[in-house]
Amino acid sequence: MKSLRFVRIVLPALVAGVAFFAAWEGFVRWRKIKRYILPKPSEVANAFWDNFSLIRKSAMVTGGNALTGLIIGTIIGGLIAVATNRFRVVSEIVGPLEVAARTIPIVVIVAILNGMFALDTETARRIMVTIAVFFIVYVNVTRGLRQHDATKAELMDSYAASPRKVMLKVRIPLAMPFFFTAIRIAAPVAVVTAFVAEYFGGRQNGLGYRITSAFSASREPQGWAAVFGAALLGLIFFIAGSLLEYVALPWQRHRATR
Repeated sequence: MKSLRFVRIVLPALVAGVAFFAAWEGFVRWRKIKRYILPKPSEVANAFWDNFSLIRKSAMVTGGNALTGLIIGTIIGGLIAVATNRFRVVSEIVGPLEVAARTIPIVVIVAILNGMFALDTETARRIMVTIAVFFIVYVNVTRGLRQHDATKAELMDSYAASPRKVMLKVRIPLAMPFFFTAIRIAAPVAVVTAFVAEYFGGRQNGLGYRITSAFSASREPQGWAAVFGAALLGLIFFIAGSLLEYVALPWQRHRATR
């Protein structure tokens, strides 16, 4: 039963992917589009395998920055969300900061961070990823902590439970699905933020630099190969986040299979 469900989920995506790349290849050949405009998928695939070692090393750098920022942003976002729910003054402080941070373009923030930290370190990029992940986790966990279960609330009232006990026994468990959903959303965002931040200075060792350097040198297939590597890295992060949610919340998957 589970295998059939897995096939129903995966098979349509595989068929759609194969059809997309086949249509791309056929369109480029039919219209005789120049390589510098749009290379054929077969050329991108060859460039990917020819430069696999370099792309893998660059992906390790970008992935390391993304993972570091993801972990730190998740921890801080979750803790601040709990503090916001528990103490009103924290909510009044964080709320305006969240709105302000969302209105500032990533380009500006990266430029500021690159000016604050040495360009031969990964600190600025990791902080940028942390900021992006923080707000995703903060918003989702805050929403989860506001969920209300009348039965559990009445039970805790009958026990004369303290706000701390209510938080630990009721609110945080209710917020766990929101927390892991936030991780699943934030994981690929962390990768995107990490390699976008690499466009704007710093060490020349990540996927973002490989993409810009390849296109600036008119090596379009290599640039698209690096883009494909970034897409694979984002997919790996998304799958890892989904698996974490699957393992940590078994009651959710049991409910989904009913």
